[in-house]
Amino acid sequence: MAFQPNTPNDNPWPQAAGGRTRIMGVINLTPDSFSDGGHVAGVDQAVATAMRLADEGADILDIGGESTHPRATPIDAETELARVLPGLRAITDKVALPVSIDTYKARTADAALAAGARIVNDVWGLQRDGEMARVVAHHGAGLCIMHNRTTVDPSLDILVDIRAFFERSLDMAARAGIPQARIVLDPGIGFGKTFDQNLIVLRRLAELKAFGLPLLVGSSRKGFIGAVTGRSVPAERLPGTLAAHVAAALAGASIIRAHDIRPHREALALTDAIIRGSVTPNQGTP
Repeated sequence: MAFQPNTPNDNPWPQAAGGRTRIMGVINLTPDSFSDGGHVAGVDQAVATAMRLADEGADILDIGGESTHPRATPIDAETELARVLPGLRAITDKVALPVSIDTYKARTADAALAAGARIVNDVWGLQRDGEMARVVAHHGAGLCIMHNRTTVDPSLDILVDIRAFFERSLDMAARAGIPQARIVLDPGIGFGKTFDQNLIVLRRLAELKAFGLPLLVGSSRKGFIGAVTGRSVPAERLPGTLAAHVAAALAGASIIRAHDIRPHREALALTDAIIRGSVTPNQGTP
């Protein structure tokens, strides 16, 4: 399916505000991501991964070229684009799902949107690069505003900090002309927070519904899960990840960002059935 550019009435988020919980599948084109760095190398492997995630039930594909874990080495836009553009172009040509570019750099976002991405997943919520809001508005793209902090402060009421951050980002988006209908909010599990603060965010997630926007949660394989479960290897944290994401969906998250799509599709199907209080025909009974 060839890339079709966004139009003023074309919201790239797939029914983010209602219906079943949607899944954003992770494709890391990086050598140093905390969980799966180096696992996807080259265009053919990127396309194969995208097709597998789509087959397993992903609704959105999130492509990133720079690791954002605390010990990762920052890279420039040229390096980031060299990593993501070939795979992104091939994926948007082969896979009929919206593609998100995971970046906080306006130059990367601009090139990726021109190449077929339809959503910007900004881990600094427009606040790191002053040109990002303009780029998103120019392309008519969807936007994920994620909360982040440069330092971890255990004394914070983390929900107060998240709300203040979102208010600043939403003001920037409004001034750039980005419609709220194209925006989702991500509280940034694992970013600038203590392990306990991550748990607090999940416990109090419903408070963020006051913004009236869809919520995205990405807890997949993160360190606080290992701290609770004793699993030091990120790839072994699937049971804890599913627990965190089911809790998020029950609290009102519309979109879950995950590495392991098939088990999430099944867990969230049951979660959605519990929320609705009914079993849909395709779920059936034994």
